[in-house]
Amino acid sequence: MNVGTPIHTTGIVVALAAEAHTLVTRNVKSGRVIPMAEGAALYLSGMGPVAARQAAQQLAESGAVALSVFGVAGALSEQLRNGVLFCPECVLDEEGRSYPTDDRWRASLQQQLSRTAFPLRMDGTLLTAAAPLLTAAAKVTAHQRYGTLAVDMESAAVAAVARERDLPFIVLRAIVDEAQDAIPPALNGSVDAWGRARLLRLMAAMCGHPLLLGELPRLYSRMQRATQALRAAAQATGPTLGWHR
Repeated sequence: MNVGTPIHTTGIVVALAAEAHTLVTRNVKSGRVIPMAEGAALYLSGMGPVAARQAAQQLAESGAVALSVFGVAGALSEQLRNGVLFCPECVLDEEGRSYPTDDRWRASLQQQLSRTAFPLRMDGTLLTAAAPLLTAAAKVTAHQRYGTLAVDMESAAVAAVARERDLPFIVLRAIVDEAQDAIPPALNGSVDAWGRARLLRLMAAMCGHPLLLGELPRLYSRMQRATQALRAAAQATGPTLGWHR
């Protein structure tokens, strides 16, 4: 499909390159609208609310009539385990602003996602944080303060654009790290905004913290299962992620 293909259905914001590759097989460049089949489009934004808001605005201005966020999230509740597909009823930001997701769209997704082999959670609230929560203690604190089941860094920003433009909005996340999982800061600092390894920083982290080498298999396994769940969800719902006019 060429770049000039009209966009007239779902605009999908993904933060990480690994997330984008569960939706399309070709190489995806960041910072631009990537047309998909059935009038949908993808935007690889990079992590964080500022990048996500810009992505949502670009998708809407390019013709998207529904906005979604697709990718991985971290669990705040022990009820959500690695590989669970999470489609929350509501998104909450750290200032307490709440953004309900579209009920009809969620119902359509639930019907389609029930055909996958991965567990599905369709209730509860997702928190959007400005910075990653890297420790189990930070996750416990966020869960107790906000009552949310999982956390990401993009959804509330996209939801705000959807509200401003009166567009339907939904989130579909696969849980990657569980509530008791910790992510070593040195490893977190070894990836760029799109989740790609910075090899020199990774090598320096390994040299400075040799015990980090033992963390890599666990983190790799968690990410593999989460991306498998995302790929299954994309196959079940199609490029519009279950949205229909």
